[in-house]
Amino acid sequence: MSKGLPLSKSEGTASRQAHADLPAGTYEREIGRDGFFGPVSQLHHRHKPTGWTRIEGPLRPRAFDAGLGTTESASPFGAPRLLGNAALDVRFWRTSRAMPVLARNADGDMLLFVHEGAGALFCDFGHLDYRDGDYLLLPRGTAWRLEPRAPSALLVIEATEAMLSVPERGLLGQHAIFDPAALETPKLDDAFRAQSPDKPWRIEVKRRYAITTIDYPYNPLDAIGWHGTLMAARLNWRDLRPVLSDRMHLPPSVHATFGCPGFVVCTFAPRPLEGDPNALNVPFFHDNVDYDEMIFYHRGSFFSRDNIAPGWITVHPSGITHGPHPKAFASAATRARTSTDEVAVMIDSRAPIDLATLPKGAEWEDYAMSWREDKP
Repeated sequence: MSKGLPLSKSEGTASRQAHADLPAGTYEREIGRDGFFGPVSQLHHRHKPTGWTRIEGPLRPRAFDAGLGTTESASPFGAPRLLGNAALDVRFWRTSRAMPVLARNADGDMLLFVHEGAGALFCDFGHLDYRDGDYLLLPRGTAWRLEPRAPSALLVIEATEAMLSVPERGLLGQHAIFDPAALETPKLDDAFRAQSPDKPWRIEVKRRYAITTIDYPYNPLDAIGWHGTLMAARLNWRDLRPVLSDRMHLPPSVHATFGCPGFVVCTFAPRPLEGDPNALNVPFFHDNVDYDEMIFYHRGSFFSRDNIAPGWITVHPSGITHGPHPKAFASAATRARTSTDEVAVMIDSRAPIDLATLPKGAEWEDYAMSWREDKP
């Protein structure tokens, strides 16, 4: 990681502490490198950094309904691609019936976030039940299928260049955010052994956006045991214990849940807001200049955004300052809220994110102007 210049300087009227004790009548904007891990500076402005009157061009912030126009598909490989790049693919998948075939992704690890529904996951490593709010991590090359007990909608994240893992916690220690013991692994239980052992099964293998099929006269999910350090796992947002600071708003990187060299997946879970009256208790205006940001809204009221519903996605490209909407900023000033009830999945991608063509009516076309003070 870059360390910047070997000094720290201050010029003009500036606070002594980032995100707290701001000079009267100013708005703080942070410019940071390496996804908040590198060199960083806070600038104090007379006007809000998001007070623009017009944005035109490919970097305008975007917001859209991820599920609008999405129909059911038997496999996640049939779900429409929403966005991505060389290291990342994101899809939104709806399914309500047991998968008739097994899926195997030879392009990369898969991370399924269950937005709605419940059911069972069967894979090479065994059986796990799933519910809303679960992350299901499936290593590259794993054969698997779902049996929904209720109609299910899932955010499908593919890591197509590097392996997903749990980020290092540094000084916070290995039990921060969630204890590794909270990661549940599949069981070779009665439910696993009972899956149609003599029925012919097919595996669909995805590689470079093409599907190869393999037919078996039996169910290839027939392991009687396994051992090692590579496995499927489940984690629910309800298992998370967010890192908190009463006196300073922390950057979103402290909520990192999974990651790889190309991107990091963060989870915003309900948590108390900062109590110090001189500390910001909403995200600071910032330019995270090395990363594009995507957020999927799962449930609750996202405390820094207006008019964004569960199931929506926002995309904020590098180069455009973003931060709290006017209502959230005003609410923070009065300390009207003391905690959040939001649950959201954020992806910070080092490479630029490309959006697919969206269904008609899915996008909030005027989202880039939603920071205007005169907007409802």
